[in-house]
Amino acid sequence: MNKRYLSLLLISVLLAVLALPIAAQDEEEETVLRWRTRPDNQAEIDVYTAVSEAIDAEWEGVSLVYEPGGSESASYQDVLITELEAGTAPDVFWIPGTDVARFAESGLILNLADIAAMDENFNVEDFYPGPMSFLTTSLDDGEALWGLPRDVSAFAIYYNADLFDEAGLDYPGEGDWTWDEFLTAAEEISALGDEIYGFGMNAWWANWGYFVNAAGSSFFNEDYTACGLDNEGTVTGLNTAAMMFEEGWAVPWGTDAEPPFLAGNVGMFMNGRWATPGVIANADFNWNVAPLPIGPSGEPTNWLFWGAYVVNANTENPEAAWELVTRLTSAEVQGQVAALGANIPSRATEEAIELFLNTLPDSGVNNQVFADGAAVGVTEAPLFFGSWTDIDNAYGTGVTAVFNGEMTAEEFASTICEQVAPFFDEME
Repeated sequence: MNKRYLSLLLISVLLAVLALPIAAQDEEEETVLRWRTRPDNQAEIDVYTAVSEAIDAEWEGVSLVYEPGGSESASYQDVLITELEAGTAPDVFWIPGTDVARFAESGLILNLADIAAMDENFNVEDFYPGPMSFLTTSLDDGEALWGLPRDVSAFAIYYNADLFDEAGLDYPGEGDWTWDEFLTAAEEISALGDEIYGFGMNAWWANWGYFVNAAGSSFFNEDYTACGLDNEGTVTGLNTAAMMFEEGWAVPWGTDAEPPFLAGNVGMFMNGRWATPGVIANADFNWNVAPLPIGPSGEPTNWLFWGAYVVNANTENPEAAWELVTRLTSAEVQGQVAALGANIPSRATEEAIELFLNTLPDSGVNNQVFADGAAVGVTEAPLFFGSWTDIDNAYGTGVTAVFNGEMTAEEFASTICEQVAPFFDEME
């Protein structure tokens, strides 16, 4: 009996010892997800870090690693592509809306349609329809979902109320607010001094694009398969903007208009919601925001800027990555991000909009202007039928020539669509 007892005891001990590595292995099999955004400053890094830590704490079996990406230039996207090709990219990452087609067509991001279809809590109609229309664009006639929008933004006219008072003008947006009133304000504020400009905007596509859209033209045709600038609306829009440069009413094209605005030397500055925290922190004058003026089209217009959380096509945990995307785009998390003052939630629900309208309560900024702008904005488009990089370069070069007096708006409108046609054809 003693020998038998000792044998059984020895076997039990051996089995227990052998089981220890297995138990330890089970404990170590926690899913680790890496995710990345492109924050503009340390305050954004802190918010996303706190969001990541909060989700991590309540999500059993999953551990999150947040990685803030660098640079506001295309290098952020290029770095991601390099990492994706090398197999070192995060599981989930944010990209600008204009890059969704580029990543999808290259097979770098996961089509989430099948996973989302099994998620009874997901509703595509909770988000602004513009971004979702592009995120659900199919490459093969099947169902598609390339990600979920993290946030949206829209332009507004940031205005220096002190300069409007000095010029004896009503604030922009009060009463009729059309190009007539806008141009009058630009002229009269510019007359206040040699270093004063009535208007300023920065030199990228959305700024001159507003003038084109407000005059009734468009960057593309209806289905985004060809150029749409060969019309009189383009001529009217570009001539209006060019006149302000020619007359000296606007900060010269190509010059960053934000520093002179923050210094109190620009009456009206067109920029997105992302500029609001900087104006709050640095403007030593009375200011607020107004809608973009209504142009010859007769309808209010704006841009709807956006970016999306997408999933690495080679993630080892696609279902968990999808759940992370839905958690990061919840109304609660979007409200935390919107509280920074730089973004609008991408959810178009009453709850999300109300969260945004209550942001920056002590600043006095008119949040409704941005919400209204987002509602009428033309959605920035990822081109599934063209190379946006090449098209943007061609558009921008031509517009700069118009604003510098090297080409007429008529010449631009009559030649630009033929010039960019190969950049659509090569992607078909």
